[in-house]
Amino acid sequence: MTKIIDFKENIDEEQLKEISTSFHKGELVIFPTETVYGIGANALDKDAVNSIFIAKGRAQDNPLIVHISNFDMLNTLVEEPNEIEKKLIDAFMPGPFTIILKKKDIIPDNVTCGLDTVGIRFPENDIAREIIEYINLPIAAPSANISSRPSGTKIDDIKDEFNNKVDIIIDGGETKIGIESTVVKVIDGIPTILRPGKITPEDIKKVIGIVKVDEHVFKNDNLDKVESPGMKYKHYAPNTKCLLVYGTSEDNYIDLINSNKTDNTLILGFNEHKKYFDNFISIGSINNLDEISHNIFSLLRKADQYNPDLIIIEGVKKEGLGIAIMNRLLRASSFNYIEK
Repeated sequence: MTKIIDFKENIDEEQLKEISTSFHKGELVIFPTETVYGIGANALDKDAVNSIFIAKGRAQDNPLIVHISNFDMLNTLVEEPNEIEKKLIDAFMPGPFTIILKKKDIIPDNVTCGLDTVGIRFPENDIAREIIEYINLPIAAPSANISSRPSGTKIDDIKDEFNNKVDIIIDGGETKIGIESTVVKVIDGIPTILRPGKITPEDIKKVIGIVKVDEHVFKNDNLDKVESPGMKYKHYAPNTKCLLVYGTSEDNYIDLINSNKTDNTLILGFNEHKKYFDNFISIGSINNLDEISHNIFSLLRKADQYNPDLIIIEGVKKEGLGIAIMNRLLRASSFNYIEK
């Protein structure tokens, strides 16, 4: 049976030893980061990495991100970054940021699904960093969820999914940000966002002076080969069918919902619109994107518990952090989307 270790208040060294033993034996451990929970294995152990794909039911063409705790570890895993990549690393690591770099042979091919590049992340979450530092191993870790389901932002949402599938679950409380890291690859000298996150295009532009958002961020192409997690057509989805709506005014939001809801529709919407509807769960204020990003995955899971025939989700403007929120919600709704 999976063991749960509580690190919400303090990190116990004896339990760190137990966690280290699990990683070194090739077992799976779920741990918190500042973005979402990850399901991790020793990134240098091919068999352990394969166990991640099995536990999640993850497609073998969907690469994993490798987590580090210091820059010496980075140097053992990847080729020397170029000047632009170094500027990005200096600016955003540690933090909710992943950079795609040329990998060294030390990283097994199943981590990268056969690609010659790997996503590297240096989390700022104290628990994640201390674990990686203590075990002295890079950790390959996608989000802790069954594939295509919403990512886990607290262990109550995911512990039943992974009971007896992982060795240890580390409880660090609710994650701070609530959506996965920004993934960037430098292409022809331009930082290109493959998966948007808390680090926005504006943040990157301030450092490099130029940035591009990959064309697939808002497109429903079901790509054959992806360089980053989160680029698949359907992802982050509850079991219930979803409709994502975006209105340029409050009246437009109300009209879109009223014209599409049924008697058994559940609405995930802005706190400001709660007064207009029954069967409503607030995702946060329309003016607080940090609150919305923090809440959305957990509430998508909660919505299923109401057994609605449809979930209507209010979307946000595609700018700043809103790019990441809409990227997740479009995939959660399988691009079932209307705007007015």
